[in-house]
Amino acid sequence: PLSVPLSVSLSPSPATNMATISVAVTMSRRLLALTPSAATSARKYSLTNGVTLRQLFEKVSSTYTYLLADPVTREAVIIDPVLEEVSRDSRLIHELGLKLLYAANTHCHADHITGSGALRAVLPGCRSVISRNSGAKADILISDGDVIEFGNYYLRALSTPGHTDGCLTYVLNDNSLAFTGDAILIRGCGRTDFQQGCSKTLYQSVHKKIFTLPPSCLLYPAHDYTGQSVTTVEEEMKHNPRLSKTLEEFIHIMDNLNLPKPNLIDIAVPANIRCGIQD
Repeated sequence: PLSVPLSVSLSPSPATNMATISVAVTMSRRLLALTPSAATSARKYSLTNGVTLRQLFEKVSSTYTYLLADPVTREAVIIDPVLEEVSRDSRLIHELGLKLLYAANTHCHADHITGSGALRAVLPGCRSVISRNSGAKADILISDGDVIEFGNYYLRALSTPGHTDGCLTYVLNDNSLAFTGDAILIRGCGRTDFQQGCSKTLYQSVHKKIFTLPPSCLLYPAHDYTGQSVTTVEEEMKHNPRLSKTLEEFIHIMDNLNLPKPNLIDIAVPANIRCGIQD
């Protein structure tokens, strides 16, 4: 269980796509990275410093990449890196003096090739992470409830399938922010017409997992096509034109989107199954 006296202040800087989250949180959970049984042990942290968060954008696929770090230990994790931006990401990591522990994917992407494999090659000690249900290869395969520890923080994995079988949402330890992949976008959601997609499953994932987070929880999606960068649980519950509907209405909407096939799906999916590195 978590005891959460929480104070969150968000100071975005458009020039650097940077946000600093100030968190006060007491945790009573043993943080052994990516080990489900670790929750049976306990140690307490009192965090009064802020986790460092950088939001980075890849223009071709409109993909957001997120870099999180403990400013004290300098340990870091990156979420949804893109192959074409590995030089940018690794340069930023070096500039900030960070040690990248994990390159984690929210799912097996169809619109771009992940940069997790390339980051492993250029940053010794970095390990790739993806859902055990994705069918993809990675250094570490995780499931619902597993944690990724970096310094005095951790990300908890929520299984949120529907867009694909292997979709994960990563939630910061104090429940102040979550990285939702394609499960929920800002006023939208991921499509459900390929890659094991299922509208009913996606609706249930969002309503039973993401919408049960605190209303003020900040949601950071894997993509945005309208120039927005962040939303909240409360906003999406009220204003998401798809997921604020009933299940039956949602299924009808998703069944009638008639979206074109992603341009890179035949290249990206096979590459991402191999952690982004082609043989």
